[in-house]
Amino acid sequence: CKPNVEWGGKVFRKERAPPMGAAMFDLTRRTAIVTGAGSPRGIGRAIAHALAAQGAAIAVADIASDGAQRVADELQAVGATARAYRLDVTDEAIVAAVFARVVEDFGALHILVNNAGVTQPIRVAAMTIDDWERVLRVNATGTFLCSREALKHLSDWGRIVSLSSVSAKRGGGVFGGAHYSAAKAAILGFSKALAREVSPQGITVNCVAPGLILTDIRGGVESEAEQRRVSRDFPVPRVGTPADVAAAVCYLCSDEAGYITGEEIDINGGTHID
Repeated sequence: CKPNVEWGGKVFRKERAPPMGAAMFDLTRRTAIVTGAGSPRGIGRAIAHALAAQGAAIAVADIASDGAQRVADELQAVGATARAYRLDVTDEAIVAAVFARVVEDFGALHILVNNAGVTQPIRVAAMTIDDWERVLRVNATGTFLCSREALKHLSDWGRIVSLSSVSAKRGGGVFGGAHYSAAKAAILGFSKALAREVSPQGITVNCVAPGLILTDIRGGVESEAEQRRVSRDFPVPRVGTPADVAAAVCYLCSDEAGYITGEEIDINGGTHID
């Protein structure tokens, strides 16, 4: 079949569907960078493990180099190909250097998962400009810098998946202040616009929007009693896990999701339905 499709005067890359009977979500021969993947109970670590389980080579990137190395060691221990990189997503020069080194080490880049993020439970009246700029810079600017750098290395197939939040859609009410909601909403808008730019090249851009997930960003894993209390009125009556998020990200990174772009998947147990 032809590698390109012409429609309405534009030429689009033609996605090759996996053959019938092939293993679904196979990421063999793909290389993925997962930012913010060094937390021991974080979504990034779960995503790194999920992608590796599907055959991807993983660049574990985190500002905490010891955490990144620990996760890379975990992946190597189960037979996956993985390396650790210290990455400050807010530093343009460091982002460029790390991405170049990943391509040098692995030979190519196919997938970027923008997971690095910070939050802060604070009300606007008490928020300083430093508070505002820090949360926006890590979450929103970091997503921009990493996505822009990834585009230099992606060719005719690529996946960019960014972590937004239910807070972006409902205006907070979960964990974190208005600056966190604003940053996560910016990621949604940025990703939709970027999808329009690069999807004709075979590069899809999507988001996941988790709700209440048991991670270290909330200050630790709550007790089972607290989990039951906060989730008793959820349509799916439990708190989410990093594995719930990782499964959706894994799908969006696959060939099977090649006709999905500019979208977000809500992962919140029905606590916010739109």
